[in-house]
Amino acid sequence: MTTNRHEEVGLTNDDVLKMFETMLMARRIDERMWLLNRAGKIPFVISCQGQEAAQVGAAFALDNTKDYIAPYYRDMGVVLHFGMTAKDLMLSAFAKAEDPNSGGRQMPGHFGQKKNRILTGSSPVTTQLPHAVGVALAAKMEKKDFISFVTLGEGSSNQGDFHEGLNFAGVHQLPCITMVENNKYAISVPFDRQVASKNIADRAISYGMPGIEVDGKDPIAVYKVVKEAADRARSGGGPSLIEAVMYRLTAHSSDDDDRQYRTAEDIAEGKALDPLILFSKYLRDLDILPVKLEKEINERIMELVNEATDYAEAAPYADPEDALKHVYASIDGGNE
Repeated sequence: MTTNRHEEVGLTNDDVLKMFETMLMARRIDERMWLLNRAGKIPFVISCQGQEAAQVGAAFALDNTKDYIAPYYRDMGVVLHFGMTAKDLMLSAFAKAEDPNSGGRQMPGHFGQKKNRILTGSSPVTTQLPHAVGVALAAKMEKKDFISFVTLGEGSSNQGDFHEGLNFAGVHQLPCITMVENNKYAISVPFDRQVASKNIADRAISYGMPGIEVDGKDPIAVYKVVKEAADRARSGGGPSLIEAVMYRLTAHSSDDDDRQYRTAEDIAEGKALDPLILFSKYLRDLDILPVKLEKEINERIMELVNEATDYAEAAPYADPEDALKHVYASIDGGNE
């Protein structure tokens, strides 16, 4: 008999259905992007598949009306909960002028949307962490009621920005949550060739903050630890480091072939533990997601994905001159 774990952490049946729907939306958008890439219609995909549970579980533990997020390039589940739409994400994939992230000037996965408090990301990994810490510093200095949340891959946790950002957050006890999405590979480098410690969460003690390792395939487990970290941060308890462990179900990107460095057994194990399948089974076992409802949700999502694809493909590209926008100050004092 399946235990009702979501009610134990304060989630309703409607909450977990919304979580499932957001996870499924992220997966269906991602799958469509791979098809478009292979058809030669979009240049690049960097996938969220296998990491949706951690992303959505964490995002639902935050306040998407006031908190700030600094997502890394795989975080489609996070940005969907914070207000981005399928159309927004497809416009980015096609690099069209209406792309809300950068007007078509950034690679896909470089999220940024001011109205939804999504901090703009850039290609050098881990640079988003000091930005999130800076936002948390502003919250503390101005006595504002918001926290910041930042994500990165475990490979990025070996960069200097990781140490500097977490050290500063710990020293000043800032309301910032850092979640490492440990998908076991930094592009092609396995975890045991990246990190000497048993896990990433153990590093937290040196920064003076709690470090928690959690099953990143389980959105309810991730929700629980992120909610606890958020409550602690809001009450003045300072920052937290969370390590969500999961599988990356695709190659690093559409330009990578993971068969060159992963065994068939490793890939098969990851697919057998697909968080979308595991979570849908949990919901079905509790009669929260009957087959008919799951079919209706999937059909509704696919309709949105189809509409977003058609709209983005037909949308105009940016003018060449737009490459200079927001780069140089104009003569009249504005920002071109």
